[in-house]
Amino acid sequence: MLVAPAMAQEKVLRIGMTAADIPRTHGQPDQGFEGNRFTGIPMYDALTAWDLSSADKASVVVPGLATEWAVDANDKTKWVFKLRPGVKFHDGSALTADAIVWNVEKVLKKEAAHFDASQVGVTVSRMPTLRSARKIDDLTVELTTSEPDSFLPINLTNLFIASPAHWNAKLAAVPTSVTDPAERAKQAWVAFAAEPSGTGPFRGVRLQPRERFEMVANKTYWDPKRTPKIDRVVLLPLADANARTAALLSGQVDWVEAPAPDAMPRIKSGGFTIYSNPQPHVWPWQFSFAEGSPWLDKRVRHAANLCVNREELKTLLGGMMGIPKGSVSPDHPWWGNPSFDIKYDLASAKKLMTEAGHSAAKPLKVKVLTSASGSGQMQPVTMNEYLQQALKECFFDVELDVIEWNAVFTNWREGAKDPKARGANAINVTFATMDPFFAMVRFVSTKAFPPVSNNWGYFGNAEFDGLIAKARSTFDGKERDAALANLHKRIVEEAPFLWVAHDVGPRAMSAKVKGVVQPKSWFIDIAPMSIN
Repeated sequence: MLVAPAMAQEKVLRIGMTAADIPRTHGQPDQGFEGNRFTGIPMYDALTAWDLSSADKASVVVPGLATEWAVDANDKTKWVFKLRPGVKFHDGSALTADAIVWNVEKVLKKEAAHFDASQVGVTVSRMPTLRSARKIDDLTVELTTSEPDSFLPINLTNLFIASPAHWNAKLAAVPTSVTDPAERAKQAWVAFAAEPSGTGPFRGVRLQPRERFEMVANKTYWDPKRTPKIDRVVLLPLADANARTAALLSGQVDWVEAPAPDAMPRIKSGGFTIYSNPQPHVWPWQFSFAEGSPWLDKRVRHAANLCVNREELKTLLGGMMGIPKGSVSPDHPWWGNPSFDIKYDLASAKKLMTEAGHSAAKPLKVKVLTSASGSGQMQPVTMNEYLQQALKECFFDVELDVIEWNAVFTNWREGAKDPKARGANAINVTFATMDPFFAMVRFVSTKAFPPVSNNWGYFGNAEFDGLIAKARSTFDGKERDAALANLHKRIVEEAPFLWVAHDVGPRAMSAKVKGVVQPKSWFIDIAPMSIN
């Protein structure tokens, strides 16, 4: 009698995230860029994408669902995007220009049946000039901005394209007893999140909020280079660094983000691989410029930046950080050679604080809103407690207010004047510096004041708005870099941040995970990986 061969064992990758909850799965993730990394990029595509295939070169924007795009030569508020033919959503429906228009309207058109206010904050704040979309033909769409904006193709990496047909099916299944259109739409989005449909290399199949999320391979994915070799990915929220590390060492997971620094030797000796690479990333305190803020005096802002021994902090973190000189590094085209040098200079810091009227007997009280974990937050409690002690030497009396990560991240757009800032005059939210808007514009433009985007501290004036307008309306690459260098120079000189660290994205993985490329990016691509 012939015996059928055993079925090949399913190849499963289990990931321990820093988030305390599963990032939203409906196409616009929350939980910061960890959401984009784990429930955005794997399940969805955007018109444009980050090239995550190299560990040596900086990630650049490449075609995604759009194969090409161009700004209108006569009206630079209009862009035309050509769509990739033959792409299917997980539910089998086709990608068309109508789907792109639908996805723009889900966050911009309040009267649209599928408008979802819960998706607006994490989308519109990342592309604030986008105003509308119009179908030209089935594979061509026109996007319109409120002003000339050369950053738009980069910003569009954050607009993940969900299936309109699948959402409409979920809407049709809402009981007819629910008559309020907004409530019907809300219930349809909840149902969609439980069974998502994008065009990405993985398809969501099981959601247990705060516990786990499972995705399976989309073997018919349109890009052969990213057709998954892994059958199933399991996401587990593990906010505590020690808990993540223990889960890895015990075999509960195959991969953890930001392992505990003091466990690095044990992780390595256990046969695990630790990946790291300098990232376009800043770990800061962002200062409030609201009336009465202690940071309104530039001497105080400069003193804080001069009072931190970053080499000592790096040692504390097991070497897993980079030392910043600004939002970008001195070898970056946007550097601009600022006159203020961010370094450890205790004597100069104390002198500035004395001039500003502060002393050991009369310290300056400041309050910082931070989290115990989260996307790109590295080791926030350890790092903030270090800063609290370090700044004491320069006559700062630092109060730390540690709350849940998503609440901090939400207040980042609500602003320092909002009651949910809890009286803080600085906020600790890390940020990406991959593109001009993310690196600089959203923190120093008066047009980005809350709740539009992330100018939490209300920093800005006509000078900065002018520098931004010059860069945004410049479509030649070299000229734009020069304009952005002028902007970065002035940001460092005015110091609306305490620049503490650049992340290197440490993640520890089982040796059985193969094909890992740790790019110079906040993101990483699971699709080409395999499991032995």
